[in-house]
Amino acid sequence: MMSKKGDLSLNIIIVAALALIVLVVLVVIFTGRIGIFKGGVDKTGDAELISMKIMYGQCHPGTTAESVFTSELSKAAGDGSESGKELARSNFKVQIDSCKGILEKASCSGSCTWS
Repeated sequence: MMSKKGDLSLNIIIVAALALIVLVVLVVIFTGRIGIFKGGVDKTGDAELISMKIMYGQCHPGTTAESVFTSELSKAAGDGSESGKELARSNFKVQIDSCKGILEKASCSGSCTWS
């Protein structure tokens, strides 16, 4: 009677090890690039917010509205959607204008804050 034992050649083991190393390296490269991309998108949102703050008056949108604006802008930038960016800008400008129209500190409330 012949006995059959498992036969896994050394070549197969080496090729599998190399494939695993290449896979790990690719994952590390793409994970790092995604982090760099996300950082750039976040900086873009911050720059846009700063440019929009120029239009602020004494009564202006609060931090929640600013956070919503930057997250909507970042999402649109990540999608590559120019129309999404423009929509986020116009929505935030409407909020700025509605808060800016309030001239008394006592009336500045809700989503607006006084500075």
